[in-house]
Amino acid sequence: MRSIRNSVLIFMTSEPFAQSLRIALEMSGHRSTAVTTESAALTEARANVPSLILLDRRSGSVVKFRRVSMLSTVPIIAVQEGHLSCPDEECLQEYDQGIDLVVCAQSVRELVARVRAILRRREAHITSNIQYGAGFLRMDLDRHEVLVNGRAVELTPKEFQILRQFLESPHRVFSRQEMLNRVWGEGYALEEHALDVHIHSLRQKIEKNPASPIFLLTVRGVGYKLRA
Repeated sequence: MRSIRNSVLIFMTSEPFAQSLRIALEMSGHRSTAVTTESAALTEARANVPSLILLDRRSGSVVKFRRVSMLSTVPIIAVQEGHLSCPDEECLQEYDQGIDLVVCAQSVRELVARVRAILRRREAHITSNIQYGAGFLRMDLDRHEVLVNGRAVELTPKEFQILRQFLESPHRVFSRQEMLNRVWGEGYALEEHALDVHIHSLRQKIEKNPASPIFLLTVRGVGYKLRA
């Protein structure tokens, strides 16, 4: 598994601009996800809480992001594409709404430098290393890493989030729909069978004998639970 501590969610209505930012950030070593709609951004942010959000200034979406409790402390940079300056009065209003920085008329290179500076300062203030464990299974949130018997296993972002939900609530039985809502977001159109596919894949990676799992157990007629 490739461990990249800081992740960035990019929400820009311009696809070319969003992708240019994503490429530049990934070249700087930051795991980045780029989306072009507000709904996709909110769904992704809930499923995979980022270290920082780059938000299209024209979208006016900051209030919706700040209403999501898990995003309340995530730094948000409002970005205006192009070479127009930002009126001071508008910037003051945006800061009052929860924006941490308004960036206008800057190159991608300068914007990436600002992102890196903010993430460095944020990382310096992180004093706790959040870890979960069950038997010989370990998850390190700060490193975005899962270890089985001390060996790192590579999980997809969705597999990581599913396993995190189980580890945070061991022995709790999750229905398929509840887990889908937690990981993909409520209202996301996805068949419950999709979760079964992800659970099967997870078992292949973390169970000694996937055909007879000791961690991720099926509760017939209900869903799944983690036996710690």
